Amino acid sequence: MSTAIHDQPHEYEISGWDLSELLPDTQEATIAARLAALEENVQTFEARRPHLNAEMEPSALIDAMQQYESLVEQIYTLSAYGSLWFSADTQSSAALTYRNRMQQTLTNIQNRTLFFELWWKGLSDDEAAALLPNAAQYPDYRHYLEDLRRTKPYTLDEKSEQLINTKDANGIDAVLTLYSMLTSRLEFTIEVDGETKTLTRDALMSYVHSPRPELRAAAYQELYRVYEKEAPLLAQMYANVVRDWHAEDVELRGYASPIAVRNIANDIPDEAVDALLTVCRRNAPLFQRYFRLKAGWLGQEKLRRYDIYAPLAASDKEIAYGDAVRMVLETFAAFDGHVAEQAGRVFAQNHIDSEVRKGKRGGAFCATVLPSQTPWVLMNYTGKVRDVATLAHELGHAIHSMMADHHPVLTQHATLPLAETASVFAEMLLTDRLLAAEQDPLVRREILASAVDDMYATVMRQAFFVIFERDAHAGILANKSADELHDLYLENLAEQFGDSVEVAPEFRYEWVSIPHIFHTPFYCYAYSFGQLLVLALYRRYQQEGEAFKPGYLRMLAHGGAARPAQILEEAGIDMADPAFWQGGFDVIAEMIDQLEAIQL
Repeated sequence: MSTAIHDQPHEYEISGWDLSELLPDTQEATIAARLAALEENVQTFEARRPHLNAEMEPSALIDAMQQYESLVEQIYTLSAYGSLWFSADTQSSAALTYRNRMQQTLTNIQNRTLFFELWWKGLSDDEAAALLPNAAQYPDYRHYLEDLRRTKPYTLDEKSEQLINTKDANGIDAVLTLYSMLTSRLEFTIEVDGETKTLTRDALMSYVHSPRPELRAAAYQELYRVYEKEAPLLAQMYANVVRDWHAEDVELRGYASPIAVRNIANDIPDEAVDALLTVCRRNAPLFQRYFRLKAGWLGQEKLRRYDIYAPLAASDKEIAYGDAVRMVLETFAAFDGHVAEQAGRVFAQNHIDSEVRKGKRGGAFCATVLPSQTPWVLMNYTGKVRDVATLAHELGHAIHSMMADHHPVLTQHATLPLAETASVFAEMLLTDRLLAAEQDPLVRREILASAVDDMYATVMRQAFFVIFERDAHAGILANKSADELHDLYLENLAEQFGDSVEVAPEFRYEWVSIPHIFHTPFYCYAYSFGQLLVLALYRRYQQEGEAFKPGYLRMLAHGGAARPAQILEEAGIDMADPAFWQGGFDVIAEMIDQLEAIQL
């Protein structure tokens, strides 16, 4: 057992987080001093502009990169504080004021320093090659500069780029802030055992895992009753997001399609994403088979959409937060002591906000700011078994960042699809630990079914979100109404579930409740990508044992300092090969077979 677990100086308690490492306080003098230091560095960097040319010494480019890196660290720190403060309390006027101030200030700085990136992209291939830093001495700078040139074909002139930055800060970014504010303040009421409760969305959603079918139905019905009221406004916001995305990226920048923008940002070829989504679509009958089996296990003729996450065991078991933390850390320690120690840093430094509060952003995320800092984790812990898996997932993200903390801020962050690798692997480790400790076939069936439920949510549900997004972007550009988009989403659910699940009409409003669709278009295939990738990796771990670990940890340590194709090739994976993605579904099929074979 790793001593890091036993040496923690306190019991694990639900709490807010400590952001003082980013900014000690929000007094005007403190903020003004930080901004003054940033302004001084910006002016020094701007003074380099006349000296940038194809004939400059490579050492001068290294100097510019080091100063640029320092600027990015200052910007990330100020920006992250606003983002995390606002996430913790979306109703705080002080948080919103600070966040807006930083957005305006940093947009101005981004426009003033844009010249460096544009100069670099404007060089010919031969000129850039002559200036590239030595790969052995400056591998991260070299990769960063090479990666910048991938988007050269989609880059506009300086004035246009500046106008877009300013327009975004005061336009679509403001719309997305309003989306967060509106959805975070929503309240939901549900009656439980004669008591009417007023809840946040996360607290309400804990009931979709209830063993009581009436509570599962009531939770979903209340969720979409509230969202139906807001749907006209939220759908209008989405139409603005889609039109802005198309106008800027497809019409101005020349990307081939709306989803190609995300693919190129992720450095994932279109054909690999197409293969992934095609294979997901082809395997919809696999989960339909599972839902038919689950209906039988629950004693139902047909599963309702309300029931797809229903537990098979009639238990409202709750897990204390401290027990959940220890369970996850011990799971990590059994895999690798260093990994457990890294996860422990999140708690030791109070970098986790685990409370459920009105106004706090829903869901969960991990935010990596600088390589020198332990990441910050947000979740809404309600005591359910599902929350333990969420905790493992978000700590997996933190571990991934810390494994790559030897890279500079410019290359630490993994591309989105690979960013899910450690998080999903952490969940698999937790499931394996629970299965290994359990002999009761009823409980083993519950653990396995819960894992398959999660795989549906992570693979199929997310892939179909992206399939809907492709259709919705095309629909909005063809002037489809909000009602037509709701119908389009119901058609998406019909393909996904076939005749295996009864889908109530209120689920037509589900899509307006999915933040990723608004904030980060086409993000969600990263979850499908990560889960199927991890299924392949985890099978290898089960076969190879200790021999697997060095290669896996090396994969995480790459962070964003190598191209995804290179990282996956090292692991023997061709992401454009449909057979690779099918292999992940084959593992899921085996798990469903195991479930079906359990004799009670």
